[in-house]
Amino acid sequence: MKIISTPLELKEQLKDEKRSIGFVPTMGALHEGHIALIKKAKEQNEFVVVSIFLNPTQFLKGEDLDKYPKKDEADKKICKLCGVDLLFFPQANDIYGSDEVSLLAPKVRGYVLEGESRPSHFNGVLTVVMKLLNIVSPKRAYFGKKDAQQLNLISLMVKQLFMNVEIVAVDTVREKDGLALSSRNVYLSASQRQEALKIPTSLRSATAMVMKGLLDSELIIANMREILYPLDISYVAIVNREFTQVDKVEIGNSIILVEASVGETRLLDNIWL
Repeated sequence: MKIISTPLELKEQLKDEKRSIGFVPTMGALHEGHIALIKKAKEQNEFVVVSIFLNPTQFLKGEDLDKYPKKDEADKKICKLCGVDLLFFPQANDIYGSDEVSLLAPKVRGYVLEGESRPSHFNGVLTVVMKLLNIVSPKRAYFGKKDAQQLNLISLMVKQLFMNVEIVAVDTVREKDGLALSSRNVYLSASQRQEALKIPTSLRSATAMVMKGLLDSELIIANMREILYPLDISYVAIVNREFTQVDKVEIGNSIILVEASVGETRLLDNIWL
């Protein structure tokens, strides 16, 4: 596995690459969810690139940029064991200059749900993903369904800017107790982790309601909020695949989403129906 830290060196390395490139962008602190992305990339491509870059522009003032988990050496070992061909490991000054061009998230979809609680967050996400895709020029790029709104906006960016890359969505990976894997789970104490299990429990309950034919969004959300109490809920929402909130679940075209904080740890989860 080759490790490269600068964009120009990476572009030079890949400019004559004839094999299909699968790309997995990450912020490090790799876990089984990231490994699932890498495995999917290896299944579908001949050459796999992973990036580890803790992107400062997607963190708002007062958020956890400075304490975000960093496991650089462990991450390198994981990538090597997973058969990654090339690891891109830049620093902030490799990616950003002093007078930056940046992308703006859509005025509607970029400022609802997580975008409402974290205004400008998706500006930073889209800007860095655009940069990374331009540096790597992959055939396919892999993102988890757990960050459903992010996935939707990246797919929209690729479509609207006529970018020549396929965005591949990969199912959420969960721990044995049902909690969606996240690098932020390490922040949780034992008691907080038990509280956090209310999140997947609420989604399972919502699924059970839908399977019984109870499709009314208001009823499903009310039931979920009861289960989530007393967590600090940012939102519980039911949207279609275009991220428009809907009055009734439509099987095959709906996502039920939750963002809630356990202590100071913000957790996202969802289920695609």
